[in-house]
Amino acid sequence: MNKNRAEFAHSLRQGKTVWAAGVYDALSAKLAEAAGFPALMTSGFAVSASLLGQPDVEVYTMTENLSVARNVSNAVNIPVVADTDTGYGNAINVMRTVREFEQAGLNALIFEDQEVPKRCPAAAAVIEILPVMESAAKIRAAVRARQDPNLIIVARTDALTEADAIERAKIYVEAGADLIQPISRCFTSIDGLRRLRQGCGVPLSLQLLGWLENDLTTEQIQEVAGLAVYPLVGLFTVTETLKQNYAQLWKSKSVHGLPQPMTNMADFKKMIGFSEVEALQSMFLLGNLPKK
Repeated sequence: MNKNRAEFAHSLRQGKTVWAAGVYDALSAKLAEAAGFPALMTSGFAVSASLLGQPDVEVYTMTENLSVARNVSNAVNIPVVADTDTGYGNAINVMRTVREFEQAGLNALIFEDQEVPKRCPAAAAVIEILPVMESAAKIRAAVRARQDPNLIIVARTDALTEADAIERAKIYVEAGADLIQPISRCFTSIDGLRRLRQGCGVPLSLQLLGWLENDLTTEQIQEVAGLAVYPLVGLFTVTETLKQNYAQLWKSKSVHGLPQPMTNMADFKKMIGFSEVEALQSMFLLGNLPKK
């Protein structure tokens, strides 16, 4: 269930950019895999919204996030990266988080250096981050806890200045981080990302939001990133589609004239795997077995 962990890890560490779709449940994961993505990431922002209907402020627990990540990993045959927030506590909590997510079949884990509970940098006006050596100790704990050296550890820094981000990145790499992930509001240009990449000495993990999503070219992203993720396209697409169709459905009490198209039943059954289950039923359910 490690989904070619060694091959995936080698690509990331060498900076051969792996493009990933952000997902939030098993269904969105299957759709992203079917679209052709070679890897997926369970977005904490999207998981919190879809699972609890709550903002991304680490309201859900480690085990709730683990349950989603496990379901996603079980549903697909490609590598899955998990957003594991702050690790849900101190270095000892991080070690348990690593063990649990590794056993669930994940390929990479992202740990951030915020205080617990975290705040989403895309929305929060104030972000509180841990002292750098405390954060580095959590990365060392994560590295020690993994059983497979090909489980990738991504250290995210929520530092808001370039100098602080680069300094923290260097220390996290010394602690064993395989990739470094900045937040989009810290850097404002590809030149800044190049300086971070050169300064820390390892490929970056980029969450393509804001200016990163809108301004960077594919070539620029591939120049600095080992992992490039569109974390919220799926969540925002589904939100807008359901908002429009539900509003029209309530208004008209009819499926005719919905503003967004629906998948038909036959296509959905094929995608979700009904035929495979029916074949297994024919093989193994007692009522279907041939009588002697």
